[in-house]
Amino acid sequence: MIFSSYTFIFIFLPIVFTVYFLAQRFAGDKPAKIWLVAASLYFYAHGNILFLPLLAGTLVFNYAVIKLLRKNRENRVVAVLLTALAVLENLGLLFYFKYMNFFITNVNYVFGTNYILYNIVLPIGISFYTFQILAHVIDTYRGEGSDSTFLEFSVFVTFFPQLIVGPIVRHDYMMEQIRSEKIRRIDTANIMRGIMYFSVGCAKKILIADPLITHAQTFYNVMGNGNFFEAWGAVFAYTFAYYFDFSGYIDMALGLGMFFNIRLPENFNSPYKARNFADFWRRWNITVSNFFYDYIFRRIFRFGDGVPKLVLATMITFIVSGLWHGASWHFVFWGVANGILVSLANIMTLKRRKLPFPLAWALTFFFVLVTRVLFDANGMTQAFNVYRSMFDIRPALSGFRVFLNSGLMYISQNLYEIFLIIAGACICFFAPNTREMFSESRPRWYHAVFAGALFTMSLFFMGRVSNFLYFQF
Repeated sequence: MIFSSYTFIFIFLPIVFTVYFLAQRFAGDKPAKIWLVAASLYFYAHGNILFLPLLAGTLVFNYAVIKLLRKNRENRVVAVLLTALAVLENLGLLFYFKYMNFFITNVNYVFGTNYILYNIVLPIGISFYTFQILAHVIDTYRGEGSDSTFLEFSVFVTFFPQLIVGPIVRHDYMMEQIRSEKIRRIDTANIMRGIMYFSVGCAKKILIADPLITHAQTFYNVMGNGNFFEAWGAVFAYTFAYYFDFSGYIDMALGLGMFFNIRLPENFNSPYKARNFADFWRRWNITVSNFFYDYIFRRIFRFGDGVPKLVLATMITFIVSGLWHGASWHFVFWGVANGILVSLANIMTLKRRKLPFPLAWALTFFFVLVTRVLFDANGMTQAFNVYRSMFDIRPALSGFRVFLNSGLMYISQNLYEIFLIIAGACICFFAPNTREMFSESRPRWYHAVFAGALFTMSLFFMGRVSNFLYFQF
Protein backbone atom coordinates (compact mmCIF):
# COMPACT_ATOMS: atom_id res chain seq x y z
CA MET A 1 0.00 0.00 0.00
CA ILE A 2 1.45 3.35 -1.01
CA PHE A 3 0.30 6.83 -0.07
CA SER A 4 -0.68 7.76 -3.63
CA SER A 5 -3.27 5.00 -4.05
CA TYR A 6 -7.06 4.90 -3.88
CA THR A 7 -6.95 2.22 -1.17
CA PHE A 8 -4.78 4.30 1.13
CA ILE A 9 -6.54 7.63 0.58
CA PHE A 10 -10.17 6.50 0.62
CA ILE A 11 -10.10 3.45 2.92
CA PHE A 12 -7.03 3.11 5.15
CA LEU A 13 -6.47 6.76 6.10
CA PRO A 14 -10.12 7.67 6.91
CA ILE A 15 -10.53 4.55 9.08
CA VAL A 16 -7.26 5.07 10.97
CA PHE A 17 -7.93 8.79 11.49
CA THR A 18 -11.54 8.33 12.63
CA VAL A 19 -10.89 5.46 15.03
CA TYR A 20 -7.81 7.19 16.46
CA PHE A 21 -9.62 10.38 17.44
CA LEU A 22 -12.73 8.51 18.60
CA ALA A 23 -10.44 6.48 20.85
CA GLN A 24 -8.79 9.67 22.12
CA ARG A 25 -12.22 11.13 22.86
CA PHE A 26 -13.94 8.16 24.49
CA ALA A 27 -11.24 5.67 25.56
CA GLY A 28 -8.17 7.74 26.29
CA ASP A 29 -4.65 8.27 24.99
CA LYS A 30 -3.30 4.76 25.58
CA PRO A 31 -5.95 2.87 23.54
CA ALA A 32 -5.57 5.49 20.80
CA LYS A 33 -1.82 4.91 20.64
CA ILE A 34 -2.33 1.14 20.62
CA TRP A 35 -4.65 1.59 17.64
CA LEU A 36 -2.08 3.80 15.89
CA VAL A 37 0.66 1.19 16.36
CA ALA A 38 -1.66 -1.60 15.18
CA ALA A 39 -2.63 0.41 12.10
CA SER A 40 1.03 1.16 11.38
CA LEU A 41 1.96 -2.52 11.64
CA TYR A 42 -0.92 -3.41 9.30
CA PHE A 43 0.33 -0.76 6.87
CA TYR A 44 3.81 -2.31 7.02
CA ALA A 45 2.50 -5.87 6.68
CA HIS A 46 0.55 -4.88 3.59
CA GLY A 47 3.90 -4.66 1.78
CA ASN A 48 5.05 -8.12 2.90
CA ILE A 49 3.59 -9.76 5.98
CA LEU A 50 6.61 -12.08 6.29
CA PHE A 51 8.71 -9.16 7.54
CA LEU A 52 6.28 -8.15 10.28
CA PRO A 53 7.84 -10.55 12.85
CA LEU A 54 11.26 -9.08 12.04
CA LEU A 55 10.04 -5.55 12.77
CA ALA A 56 8.21 -6.68 15.92
CA GLY A 57 11.27 -8.59 17.14
CA THR A 58 13.48 -5.59 16.47
CA LEU A 59 11.15 -3.42 18.55
CA VAL A 60 11.15 -5.81 21.52
CA PHE A 61 14.89 -6.51 21.44
CA ASN A 62 16.00 -2.90 21.17
CA TYR A 63 13.55 -1.66 23.78
CA ALA A 64 14.84 -4.29 26.22
CA VAL A 65 18.45 -3.29 25.54
CA ILE A 66 17.64 0.41 25.97
CA LYS A 67 15.92 -0.23 29.33
CA LEU A 68 18.91 -2.28 30.54
CA LEU A 69 21.24 0.42 29.27
CA ARG A 70 19.44 3.06 31.32
CA LYS A 71 19.65 0.91 34.45
CA ASN A 72 23.37 0.19 33.97
CA ARG A 73 24.54 3.54 32.65
CA GLU A 74 26.97 4.01 35.56
CA ASN A 75 28.61 0.64 34.88
CA ARG A 76 30.70 1.52 31.84
CA VAL A 77 31.63 -2.06 30.94
CA VAL A 78 28.02 -3.24 30.95
CA ALA A 79 26.88 -0.13 29.08
CA VAL A 80 29.50 -0.66 26.36
CA LEU A 81 28.57 -4.34 26.01
CA LEU A 82 24.85 -3.59 25.77
CA THR A 83 25.42 -0.85 23.20
CA ALA A 84 27.70 -3.12 21.18
CA LEU A 85 25.06 -5.86 21.33
CA ALA A 86 22.37 -3.53 19.98
CA VAL A 87 24.65 -2.15 17.27
CA LEU A 88 25.70 -5.65 16.19
CA GLU A 89 22.11 -6.89 16.14
CA ASN A 90 20.83 -3.99 14.07
CA LEU A 91 23.77 -3.81 11.69
CA GLY A 92 23.91 -7.61 11.53
CA LEU A 93 20.33 -7.81 10.28
CA LEU A 94 21.00 -4.99 7.83
CA PHE A 95 24.16 -6.75 6.62
CA TYR A 96 22.40 -10.08 6.11
CA PHE A 97 19.43 -8.74 4.19
CA LYS A 98 21.22 -6.01 2.24
CA TYR A 99 24.88 -6.96 1.87
CA MET A 100 25.28 -10.73 2.23
CA ASN A 101 25.06 -11.52 -1.49
CA PHE A 102 27.29 -8.54 -2.32
CA PHE A 103 29.86 -9.90 0.13
CA ILE A 104 29.65 -13.45 -1.26
CA THR A 105 29.90 -12.23 -4.85
CA ASN A 106 33.09 -10.31 -4.10
CA VAL A 107 34.60 -13.20 -2.12
CA ASN A 108 33.92 -15.50 -5.07
CA TYR A 109 35.52 -12.99 -7.45
CA VAL A 110 38.66 -12.35 -5.35
CA PHE A 111 39.34 -15.92 -4.19
CA GLY A 112 37.92 -17.87 -7.11
CA THR A 113 35.42 -19.64 -4.88
CA ASN A 114 31.91 -20.67 -5.85
CA TYR A 115 29.78 -20.00 -2.79
CA ILE A 116 26.07 -20.04 -3.61
CA LEU A 117 24.12 -16.79 -3.26
CA TYR A 118 21.17 -16.63 -0.90
CA ASN A 119 17.62 -15.97 -2.06
CA ILE A 120 17.14 -12.85 0.07
CA VAL A 121 14.36 -10.27 -0.17
CA LEU A 122 15.17 -6.89 1.36
CA PRO A 123 12.59 -5.95 4.03
CA ILE A 124 10.87 -2.67 3.22
CA GLY A 125 12.12 0.24 5.30
CA ILE A 126 14.88 -1.66 7.13
CA SER A 127 17.57 0.88 6.19
CA PHE A 128 15.52 3.70 7.69
CA TYR A 129 14.06 2.20 10.86
CA THR A 130 17.42 0.58 11.69
CA PHE A 131 19.14 3.98 11.66
CA GLN A 132 16.33 5.55 13.66
CA ILE A 133 16.65 2.90 16.37
CA LEU A 134 20.47 2.98 16.32
CA ALA A 135 20.47 6.73 16.86
CA HIS A 136 18.33 6.30 19.97
CA VAL A 137 20.52 3.47 21.30
CA ILE A 138 23.69 5.53 20.87
CA ASP A 139 22.08 8.63 22.39
CA THR A 140 20.98 6.54 25.39
CA TYR A 141 24.54 5.25 25.83
CA ARG A 142 25.78 8.85 25.84
CA GLY A 143 23.29 9.72 28.56
CA GLU A 144 21.17 11.80 26.23
CA GLY A 145 17.45 11.61 25.64
CA SER A 146 14.43 10.75 27.72
CA ASP A 147 12.95 7.42 28.73
CA SER A 148 9.79 6.03 27.13
CA THR A 149 7.27 3.28 27.61
CA PHE A 150 7.19 0.39 25.15
CA LEU A 151 4.03 1.83 23.62
CA GLU A 152 5.67 5.23 23.12
CA PHE A 153 8.77 3.56 21.69
CA SER A 154 6.57 1.60 19.28
CA VAL A 155 4.86 4.77 18.09
CA PHE A 156 8.27 6.38 17.64
CA VAL A 157 9.53 3.55 15.39
CA THR A 158 6.39 2.42 13.55
CA PHE A 159 4.41 5.64 12.94
CA PHE A 160 3.25 4.76 9.44
CA PRO A 161 3.88 8.08 7.62
CA GLN A 162 7.64 7.82 8.24
CA LEU A 163 8.17 4.07 8.73
CA ILE A 164 9.15 3.07 5.18
CA VAL A 165 11.28 5.90 3.73
CA GLY A 166 11.66 8.38 6.58
CA PRO A 167 12.20 11.10 7.44
CA ILE A 168 14.37 9.70 10.23
CA VAL A 169 13.05 11.10 13.51
CA ARG A 170 14.97 11.57 16.76
CA HIS A 171 13.45 9.99 19.85
CA ASP A 172 13.07 13.11 21.99
CA TYR A 173 11.67 15.10 19.07
CA MET A 174 8.91 12.50 18.76
CA MET A 175 8.35 12.04 22.50
CA GLU A 176 7.75 15.74 23.04
CA GLN A 177 4.90 15.62 20.54
CA ILE A 178 3.22 12.31 21.36
CA ARG A 179 3.10 13.24 25.06
CA SER A 180 1.53 16.61 24.36
CA GLU A 181 -2.14 17.30 25.04
CA LYS A 182 -2.38 18.71 21.50
CA ILE A 183 -2.12 15.24 20.01
CA ARG A 184 -5.41 14.21 21.61
CA ARG A 185 -7.77 16.48 19.72
CA ILE A 186 -8.53 17.28 16.11
CA ASP A 187 -6.83 20.44 14.89
CA THR A 188 -8.52 21.76 11.74
CA ALA A 189 -5.61 24.06 10.88
CA ASN A 190 -3.22 21.11 11.01
CA ILE A 191 -5.58 19.02 8.88
CA MET A 192 -5.85 21.77 6.28
CA ARG A 193 -2.09 22.17 6.16
CA GLY A 194 -1.72 18.39 6.03
CA ILE A 195 -4.09 18.17 3.05
CA MET A 196 -2.04 20.81 1.25
CA TYR A 197 1.26 19.05 1.87
CA PHE A 198 -0.26 15.71 0.87
CA SER A 199 -1.77 17.15 -2.32
CA VAL A 200 1.51 18.74 -3.40
CA GLY A 201 3.33 15.48 -2.69
CA CYS A 202 0.78 13.51 -4.71
CA ALA A 203 1.18 15.85 -7.66
CA LYS A 204 4.97 15.65 -7.51
CA LYS A 205 4.84 11.86 -7.57
CA ILE A 206 2.02 11.21 -10.02
CA LEU A 207 2.12 14.15 -12.43
CA ILE A 208 5.89 14.66 -12.71
CA ALA A 209 8.00 11.85 -11.24
CA ASP A 210 6.27 8.77 -12.66
CA PRO A 211 6.28 9.87 -16.35
CA LEU A 212 9.92 10.96 -16.07
CA ILE A 213 10.91 7.66 -14.46
CA THR A 214 9.32 5.75 -17.33
CA HIS A 215 11.14 7.93 -19.84
CA ALA A 216 14.53 7.50 -18.15
CA GLN A 217 14.13 3.75 -17.65
CA THR A 218 13.40 3.28 -21.35
CA PHE A 219 16.95 4.49 -22.05
CA TYR A 220 18.60 2.68 -19.14
CA ASN A 221 16.84 -0.60 -20.02
CA VAL A 222 18.92 -0.82 -23.21
CA MET A 223 22.07 -0.61 -21.02
CA GLY A 224 22.45 3.11 -21.58
CA ASN A 225 23.32 2.73 -25.25
CA GLY A 226 21.96 5.64 -27.24
CA ASN A 227 22.82 8.96 -28.77
CA PHE A 228 23.86 12.20 -27.09
CA PHE A 229 20.33 13.57 -26.79
CA GLU A 230 18.78 10.36 -25.47
CA ALA A 231 21.48 10.08 -22.82
CA TRP A 232 21.18 13.65 -21.55
CA GLY A 233 17.39 13.46 -21.71
CA ALA A 234 17.43 10.33 -19.54
CA VAL A 235 19.87 11.85 -17.04
CA PHE A 236 17.84 15.05 -16.72
CA ALA A 237 14.67 12.95 -16.40
CA TYR A 238 16.10 10.76 -13.62
CA THR A 239 17.59 13.76 -11.80
CA PHE A 240 14.24 15.52 -11.57
CA ALA A 241 12.28 12.28 -11.13
CA TYR A 242 14.25 11.29 -8.03
CA TYR A 243 13.68 14.69 -6.47
CA PHE A 244 9.95 14.83 -7.18
CA ASP A 245 9.45 11.17 -6.24
CA PHE A 246 11.33 11.33 -2.94
CA SER A 247 10.33 14.85 -1.90
CA GLY A 248 6.78 14.00 -2.96
CA TYR A 249 6.79 11.06 -0.56
CA ILE A 250 8.19 13.27 2.20
CA ASP A 251 5.56 15.96 1.58
CA MET A 252 2.85 13.31 1.87
CA ALA A 253 4.46 11.90 5.02
CA LEU A 254 4.64 15.35 6.61
CA GLY A 255 1.03 16.01 5.64
CA LEU A 256 -0.12 12.72 7.14
CA GLY A 257 1.77 13.48 10.34
CA MET A 258 -0.10 16.78 10.60
CA PHE A 259 -3.40 14.89 10.48
CA PHE A 260 -2.37 13.34 13.81
CA ASN A 261 -0.83 16.59 15.15
CA ILE A 262 2.72 15.29 14.70
CA ARG A 263 5.23 17.51 12.93
CA LEU A 264 7.79 15.33 11.18
CA PRO A 265 11.10 17.03 10.27
CA GLU A 266 11.57 18.55 6.84
CA ASN A 267 13.79 16.42 4.61
CA PHE A 268 14.33 18.67 1.59
CA ASN A 269 15.15 22.35 1.22
CA SER A 270 15.34 23.13 -2.51
CA PRO A 271 18.52 21.07 -3.09
CA TYR A 272 18.87 22.04 -6.75
CA LYS A 273 19.35 25.67 -5.68
CA ALA A 274 22.58 24.72 -3.88
CA ARG A 275 25.74 26.67 -4.70
CA ASN A 276 28.20 23.83 -3.87
CA PHE A 277 28.09 20.15 -2.96
CA ALA A 278 28.34 20.70 0.78
CA ASP A 279 25.34 22.98 0.48
CA PHE A 280 23.57 20.38 -1.65
CA TRP A 281 23.91 17.73 1.06
CA ARG A 282 22.59 20.14 3.67
CA ARG A 283 19.44 20.36 1.54
CA TRP A 284 18.94 16.78 0.25
CA ASN A 285 17.60 13.93 2.43
CA ILE A 286 18.39 16.10 5.42
CA THR A 287 17.58 13.66 8.23
CA VAL A 288 19.76 10.89 6.76
CA SER A 289 22.56 13.40 6.09
CA ASN A 290 22.28 14.54 9.72
CA PHE A 291 22.55 10.92 10.89
CA PHE A 292 25.78 10.39 8.95
CA TYR A 293 27.12 13.73 10.18
CA ASP A 294 26.33 13.07 13.84
CA TYR A 295 27.29 9.40 14.11
CA ILE A 296 30.12 9.02 11.58
CA PHE A 297 31.62 12.34 10.50
CA ARG A 298 31.75 13.88 14.00
CA ARG A 299 33.27 10.69 15.42
CA ILE A 300 36.25 11.18 13.08
CA PHE A 301 36.61 14.96 12.71
CA ARG A 302 36.73 17.65 15.36
CA PHE A 303 36.84 21.38 14.70
CA GLY A 304 40.46 22.41 14.25
CA ASP A 305 41.72 18.97 13.18
CA GLY A 306 42.94 20.29 9.85
CA VAL A 307 42.21 19.70 6.18
CA PRO A 308 43.57 16.11 5.87
CA LYS A 309 41.33 14.90 8.71
CA LEU A 310 38.40 16.83 7.24
CA VAL A 311 38.86 15.14 3.86
CA LEU A 312 39.29 11.71 5.49
CA ALA A 313 36.11 12.10 7.55
CA THR A 314 34.18 13.33 4.52
CA MET A 315 35.35 10.46 2.30
CA ILE A 316 34.55 7.79 4.90
CA THR A 317 31.13 9.32 5.54
CA PHE A 318 30.18 9.34 1.87
CA ILE A 319 31.53 5.86 1.15
CA VAL A 320 29.35 4.56 3.99
CA SER A 321 26.47 6.62 2.61
CA GLY A 322 27.00 5.03 -0.80
CA LEU A 323 26.91 1.53 0.69
CA TRP A 324 23.83 2.44 2.72
CA HIS A 325 22.03 3.27 -0.51
CA GLY A 326 22.84 -0.07 -2.08
CA ALA A 327 25.10 -3.14 -2.07
CA SER A 328 26.90 -2.49 -5.32
CA TRP A 329 30.18 -0.96 -6.45
CA HIS A 330 28.47 1.78 -8.42
CA PHE A 331 27.02 3.10 -5.15
CA VAL A 332 30.51 3.01 -3.62
CA PHE A 333 31.91 5.04 -6.52
CA TRP A 334 28.94 7.39 -6.24
CA GLY A 335 29.89 7.91 -2.59
CA VAL A 336 33.54 8.50 -3.53
CA ALA A 337 32.55 11.07 -6.17
CA ASN A 338 30.29 12.93 -3.73
CA GLY A 339 32.97 12.79 -1.04
CA ILE A 340 35.51 14.40 -3.38
CA LEU A 341 33.08 17.13 -4.43
CA VAL A 342 32.03 17.90 -0.84
CA SER A 343 35.69 17.95 0.24
CA LEU A 344 36.52 20.46 -2.50
CA ALA A 345 33.58 22.63 -1.42
CA ASN A 346 34.70 22.51 2.22
CA ILE A 347 38.30 23.38 1.32
CA MET A 348 37.15 26.35 -0.75
CA THR A 349 35.03 27.53 2.18
CA LEU A 350 37.97 27.21 4.59
CA LYS A 351 40.16 29.20 2.22
CA ARG A 352 37.37 31.80 1.84
CA ARG A 353 37.20 31.37 -1.91
CA LYS A 354 33.87 31.89 -3.62
CA LEU A 355 32.76 31.56 -7.19
CA PRO A 356 30.13 33.95 -8.56
CA PHE A 357 26.73 32.52 -7.69
CA PRO A 358 25.56 31.72 -11.26
CA LEU A 359 28.79 29.82 -11.99
CA ALA A 360 28.80 28.07 -8.59
CA TRP A 361 25.18 27.00 -9.01
CA ALA A 362 25.69 25.83 -12.63
CA LEU A 363 28.77 23.76 -11.73
CA THR A 364 27.01 22.22 -8.75
CA PHE A 365 23.99 21.17 -10.76
CA PHE A 366 26.20 19.88 -13.59
CA PHE A 367 28.02 17.56 -11.19
CA VAL A 368 24.71 16.52 -9.63
CA LEU A 369 23.73 15.35 -13.12
CA VAL A 370 27.06 13.60 -13.70
CA THR A 371 27.12 11.78 -10.36
CA ARG A 372 23.44 10.87 -10.75
CA VAL A 373 24.47 8.42 -13.49
CA LEU A 374 26.41 6.32 -10.96
CA PHE A 375 23.40 6.33 -8.65
CA ASP A 376 20.81 5.42 -11.29
CA ALA A 377 22.73 2.74 -13.17
CA ASN A 378 22.35 -0.95 -12.31
CA GLY A 379 26.12 -1.42 -12.43
CA MET A 380 29.39 0.11 -13.57
CA THR A 381 29.04 -1.25 -17.11
CA GLN A 382 25.75 0.55 -17.60
CA ALA A 383 27.15 3.72 -16.01
CA PHE A 384 30.12 3.73 -18.42
CA ASN A 385 27.74 3.23 -21.35
CA VAL A 386 25.68 6.23 -20.26
CA TYR A 387 28.78 8.38 -19.81
CA ARG A 388 30.00 7.38 -23.27
CA SER A 389 26.67 8.39 -24.78
CA MET A 390 26.66 11.68 -22.85
CA PHE A 391 30.17 12.83 -23.72
CA ASP A 392 30.86 11.24 -27.10
CA ILE A 393 31.13 14.22 -29.46
CA ARG A 394 32.32 12.24 -32.49
CA PRO A 395 28.84 12.19 -34.11
CA ALA A 396 28.74 16.00 -33.97
CA LEU A 397 32.22 16.29 -35.47
CA SER A 398 31.65 13.73 -38.23
CA GLY A 399 28.33 15.12 -39.42
CA PHE A 400 26.74 18.05 -37.64
CA ARG A 401 23.57 18.00 -39.75
CA VAL A 402 22.91 14.34 -38.94
CA PHE A 403 23.70 15.07 -35.28
CA LEU A 404 21.26 17.99 -35.27
CA ASN A 405 18.56 15.92 -36.97
CA SER A 406 18.89 13.24 -34.30
CA GLY A 407 18.29 15.95 -31.70
CA LEU A 408 15.23 17.25 -33.49
CA MET A 409 13.90 13.71 -33.83
CA TYR A 410 14.39 13.12 -30.08
CA ILE A 411 12.51 16.33 -29.28
CA SER A 412 9.63 15.55 -31.65
CA GLN A 413 9.21 12.04 -30.19
CA ASN A 414 9.37 13.12 -26.53
CA LEU A 415 7.58 16.46 -26.37
CA TYR A 416 5.60 15.65 -23.21
CA GLU A 417 8.66 14.37 -21.33
CA ILE A 418 10.73 17.40 -22.38
CA PHE A 419 7.91 19.66 -21.20
CA LEU A 420 8.00 17.89 -17.81
CA ILE A 421 11.78 18.27 -17.60
CA ILE A 422 11.51 22.00 -18.32
CA ALA A 423 8.61 22.38 -15.88
CA GLY A 424 10.52 20.42 -13.25
CA ALA A 425 13.59 22.60 -13.78
CA CYS A 426 11.54 25.78 -13.36
CA ILE A 427 9.98 24.46 -10.15
CA CYS A 428 13.31 23.31 -8.70
CA PHE A 429 15.30 26.41 -9.66
CA PHE A 430 12.83 29.25 -9.18
CA ALA A 431 9.70 28.21 -7.25
CA PRO A 432 9.32 28.12 -3.46
CA ASN A 433 9.40 24.67 -1.89
CA THR A 434 6.44 23.19 -0.03
CA ARG A 435 7.46 24.58 3.36
CA GLU A 436 7.92 28.05 1.90
CA MET A 437 4.56 27.91 0.10
CA PHE A 438 2.65 27.08 3.28
CA SER A 439 4.78 28.94 5.82
CA GLU A 440 2.00 31.23 7.01
CA SER A 441 0.53 30.44 10.44
CA ARG A 442 -2.89 29.65 8.99
CA PRO A 443 -3.63 28.36 5.49
CA ARG A 444 -5.23 30.83 3.06
CA TRP A 445 -8.14 30.13 0.74
CA TYR A 446 -5.93 30.24 -2.35
CA HIS A 447 -3.70 27.57 -0.80
CA ALA A 448 -6.76 25.33 -0.57
CA VAL A 449 -7.74 26.03 -4.18
CA PHE A 450 -4.21 25.29 -5.38
CA ALA A 451 -3.95 22.07 -3.38
CA GLY A 452 -7.43 20.96 -4.45
CA ALA A 453 -6.58 21.46 -8.12
CA LEU A 454 -3.37 19.44 -7.78
CA PHE A 455 -5.12 16.63 -5.92
CA THR A 456 -7.95 16.48 -8.45
CA MET A 457 -5.49 16.20 -11.34
CA SER A 458 -3.56 13.52 -9.46
CA LEU A 459 -6.70 11.43 -8.96
CA PHE A 460 -7.13 10.99 -12.72
CA PHE A 461 -3.73 9.28 -13.03
CA MET A 462 -3.59 7.50 -9.67
CA GLY A 463 -4.54 4.11 -11.09
CA ARG A 464 -1.22 3.74 -12.91
CA VAL A 465 1.01 4.97 -10.09
CA SER A 466 4.20 3.01 -9.28
CA ASN A 467 6.18 2.39 -6.10
CA PHE A 468 8.38 5.13 -4.74
CA LEU A 469 11.99 4.86 -5.90
CA TYR A 470 13.44 4.91 -2.38
CA PHE A 471 11.46 1.78 -1.42
CA GLN A 472 14.40 -0.20 -2.86
CA PHE A 473 16.73 1.20 -0.19
